[in-house]
Amino acid sequence: MVTMPPEPPPAALRLAIDEAALQDNWRALDALSGKAAAGAAVKADAYGLGVDVAVPALRDAGCRDFYVAHWVEAIPALGHVSAGSIGVLHGLLNAQEASFAKAIGVRPVINSLRQARLWLDAGGGPCDLMVDTGINRLGLPLTDLGNPLIAELAVDVLLSHLASADEDSPLNAVQLARWNDARQAVAHQRASLANSAGITLGAAFHGDLTRPGIALYGGIPCPALQGRIRQVVRPEAALIQVRQLVAGDSVGYNATFTAPAPMRVGVISLGYADGYLRAWSGKGSMLSGDRQLPVLGRVSMDMTVIDLSSAPDLAEGDWVAVDYDLPRAAASTGLSQYELLTTLGRRFPR
Repeated sequence: MVTMPPEPPPAALRLAIDEAALQDNWRALDALSGKAAAGAAVKADAYGLGVDVAVPALRDAGCRDFYVAHWVEAIPALGHVSAGSIGVLHGLLNAQEASFAKAIGVRPVINSLRQARLWLDAGGGPCDLMVDTGINRLGLPLTDLGNPLIAELAVDVLLSHLASADEDSPLNAVQLARWNDARQAVAHQRASLANSAGITLGAAFHGDLTRPGIALYGGIPCPALQGRIRQVVRPEAALIQVRQLVAGDSVGYNATFTAPAPMRVGVISLGYADGYLRAWSGKGSMLSGDRQLPVLGRVSMDMTVIDLSSAPDLAEGDWVAVDYDLPRAAASTGLSQYELLTTLGRRFPR
């Protein structure tokens, strides 16, 4: 008889998620959406926060429309909201996916005539339709809007997606005009164009539903959202060893940092396998209250060394927080705010 081992203790990592800040961000974006309702992009496990954390919080704040990318992502969301409130952005690859969509009642986002055919052959029903107005990723080409297959669809939300909403780009006006043309050409219940940054472009871009993503989770994709969005996520790690260096000691792979004088340093259980990438080497910082604890040397797979000079009281087993303000972190590392969230590893409990 095989004896099952006891439940292991968690890794010396945790992810502090401020659900109140997440809800406040949604409310702020909903208010900025004017007469439109704000939905929520919760793909990629709610941008790394965890669907089981984010979706109930957003639902309780008042959100009624949720978008995921893959069909496998729809199942966790179904544990918290109704099937009719979920759309799957990547649409239908084959008849199996169409049958699955019918079985669970989640709306596919139709992106092509082929997908329209798959959906109608499966029996049809409510769906969303993505129209490509200039980003040239997924979406029905404008030249296909008049195809008889499209007229057979029961379109709930007619969507398009802005390519340059975070910039003062002439493409925004071009896409707006094309989206409005599509609204005249296709029967639908609601229309949606604006992402997080697109919400700030004004009422003309709002339609009936906006689809914020990164800003919900603390990202600030454009200056207009500065001061309106709160930080939501802060990774934390435990000190697993404290060391005393002498002048001339080097730290980490390739000895990129050398102690100029005696120093007290700590090793934390955090590294690039957890999403704390090598881009933080020599740039990142931990926080203990108001005290900054700079990263020393190279970040490795699951360990990072930090300077404890300003925190002589910290000992092994104590916790520190990663300085993880998304806009500032992106500027420091060259990583996008999206990467900073979605690369957070599975060793962080959600």
